[in-house]
Amino acid sequence: MSNFGQTPVSPTSIPSSAPSSPLPLESSQHMALTIAEAADDRKGEDILILKVDEVSYLADFFVLVTGLSTVQVRAIARSIEDSVEENFQRFPLRTEGKAEGSWILQDFGEVIVHIFLPEERQFYNLDAFWSHAEPVEFNPKDS
Repeated sequence: MSNFGQTPVSPTSIPSSAPSSPLPLESSQHMALTIAEAADDRKGEDILILKVDEVSYLADFFVLVTGLSTVQVRAIARSIEDSVEENFQRFPLRTEGKAEGSWILQDFGEVIVHIFLPEERQFYNLDAFWSHAEPVEFNPKDS
């Protein structure tokens, strides 16, 4: 087949959700708090922000959230994506679990988000696994 008449595509002309450069720690903490607020807006429960930059190379922060149904877990994930896009012009680098809706993982680079059903959160117990990480204060609107 011939490519005659087609415009060549270079790797630089393909849009990417990858961040152009890493955020400073203060900005990644701001992103984590923005994510927690978006989850709280969708009535996410037991929201926990962990500063993991000193105990893991994976990210600067983890945000753990519980949703009470698969519909709510997906709604929280959508709210987070919309909020991060609006405030940071970023999309998740990777998203896992949206189809099942029992545990959605969103990787924003500096911040990784876990949105669970209660049984999934209890079973995997990431709260305990990362208990040596520093918790970041977050006050939900309803508290």
